[in-house]
Amino acid sequence: MPAVSKALGVEVLNATKSFGAFRALDAVSMKVQPGTIHALLGENGAGKSTLVKGLVGYGLLDDGQIVADDREVLIASPRDAQALGIGMVYQHFTLAAGLSVEENLLLARGALPWKIDWKRERAALTAFMQGMPFRLPLDAPVSTLAAGEKQKLEILKQLYLRQRFLILDEPTSVLTPQEADEVLGLMRELTSRGELTVLMITHKFREVMAYADNVTVLRKGRLVGTCAVRETSRDRLAAWMMGTADTSDAPLMAAVKVERAARTPVPEAAQVGLELRDVSVADDRGHMAVRSASLAVRSGEIFGLAGVSGNGQKELVEALVGQRSIRTGEMRVAGSAYHATREEMTSRRVFAIPEEPLKNACVASMSVAQNLALRDFDRAPLRRGGWRLGRRAMRERAGHLIQEFNVRPPVPERAIGTLSGGNVQRAVLARELGQPVNVLIVANPVFGLDFASVADIHARLMAAREAGAAVLLVSEDLDELLELADRIAVIAQGELVYETDAANAERTVLGRHMAGHGDTPAHAIPQSNPMKEVVQ
Repeated sequence: MPAVSKALGVEVLNATKSFGAFRALDAVSMKVQPGTIHALLGENGAGKSTLVKGLVGYGLLDDGQIVADDREVLIASPRDAQALGIGMVYQHFTLAAGLSVEENLLLARGALPWKIDWKRERAALTAFMQGMPFRLPLDAPVSTLAAGEKQKLEILKQLYLRQRFLILDEPTSVLTPQEADEVLGLMRELTSRGELTVLMITHKFREVMAYADNVTVLRKGRLVGTCAVRETSRDRLAAWMMGTADTSDAPLMAAVKVERAARTPVPEAAQVGLELRDVSVADDRGHMAVRSASLAVRSGEIFGLAGVSGNGQKELVEALVGQRSIRTGEMRVAGSAYHATREEMTSRRVFAIPEEPLKNACVASMSVAQNLALRDFDRAPLRRGGWRLGRRAMRERAGHLIQEFNVRPPVPERAIGTLSGGNVQRAVLARELGQPVNVLIVANPVFGLDFASVADIHARLMAAREAGAAVLLVSEDLDELLELADRIAVIAQGELVYETDAANAERTVLGRHMAGHGDTPAHAIPQSNPMKEVVQ
């Protein structure tokens, strides 16, 4: 099967799409030049997904035209898109984990004979792989591939189908920095050779500035602007996304970023708010997901924990918030043993913002006011006369918290499950940070949220740090950790393998350890730190 094809140029003219009274796209026009990487930016609800669904045949536009190779086309189904050479790599993998690389490539074709000539297919796939800029063993089970290799396989599937226009949806969200640079570098190579055109949906400005040729920003279903990347800046793009007209002021993020030089330094002698000593935690199958983890988070600092998804972070956070028991070791808060009981979390002011809050921190069918009361519904002033719930007090307090944390819509009686992701997260923040906090445990707090929500939540975390809380920030987004954390540790295969001050952190070094390839230098872990005994 030929590997080389001609890059496809696509233009969208006056694309419009409505869902009832809601207009998701309002006369949006965008031109993606052949042989380029074109970034598409916008907050949640900006219309990005609606636009690309129109291009891949999963949502016919109400109005507008799509032009491919300088001729108007109709894309009414995924088959129409595939026939034109348009494919998409989704944010979450769509691979058959129980099958091999070879079998996944064949499955991508869709129509297969009832009896497969494996010798002929293997020869064709070997020839195809030899023409690719990156290769994977055809007989390798998908379950054994690293995240970066799975992302490459998703891309290989589209190239195997001879796609000439590839849409990448958050292509690096599950990759280490090195894997992200490798995948995007390969896309850069293919586009430069004129074999492929890439439309990349991303929220990472670093990737836009480093790899994209052009960028388009949508806001509330409308086109804000398109320009060459070399002619713009991060601040200008952020202003476009946020709807800030005047870009001559100080950078947009200045209100929420606290420069390291201006932060209150964390004294070496500061009290240790949260400490783990040789903690091991098992997963649902009884296998050790966390092995002999030791760390110490001081009051008044953000301690970042980096790692690719699935390396034990989930189980560790669940142990810290009382959803999972530890097998060995001990946890301590302010020097005393901590077992993550509800009473201990309340008396010691330990609060948590878990990943996927609607699933792990809320009851979707209950109101915002009721969810805000989950921490202390059984204590005064919410409890009155035995076990009677003071509903008026609950509504009044909810109203204050909703206003303080900008939860929208500001309706205490509304079911929290009907709120947007950003507003659900704000409501959880209001419950967890609406009172003095000693220890705050946070896991991927802004995953999937819009730009404004990210800025707001980051500002809240920094405020908790400045107020003296010991903050453990578990995140798969290295940019987030480098921006917020004072110290960063890496977890790989359940072990804490590296630690460094964030101010001196090197992205490539962190990425190498995240991928499990780090050879930790002895000086990287301070001798006074409980993590000094690591497995090399």
